[in-house]
Amino acid sequence: MKIKVNDNVLVITGKDKGKTGKVTQTIESKSKIVVQGVNIRKKHIKKTQREAGRIIEFEAPIHVSNAKVICPETKKASRVGYTMHGKKKIRIAKKSKEALDKKITTTKK
Repeated sequence: MKIKVNDNVLVITGKDKGKTGKVTQTIESKSKIVVQGVNIRKKHIKKTQREAGRIIEFEAPIHVSNAKVICPETKKASRVGYTMHGKKKIRIAKKSKEALDKKITTTKK
């Protein structure tokens, strides 16, 4: 999966189209991501002998194809590509050719 935890993403389809947030969790087996502040759902918890009933809100997963990574250089949504940096494969933003991982910087072509 090309989107990783702590990436800033833009939601491009669905009811939360246009919202941005940070990826808090990835579910690789289902190709889904959980984005902070996006796809908020409510869950009703039944009362028990020890606790009162309540309604909680949580972020539900969205499919990875419904989000684009925000390029740290241009602050615009971009697709993710890969390039080789020595013997290491790194993720880059296709629009600006900048590395998405903080530790490695690439030169623009």
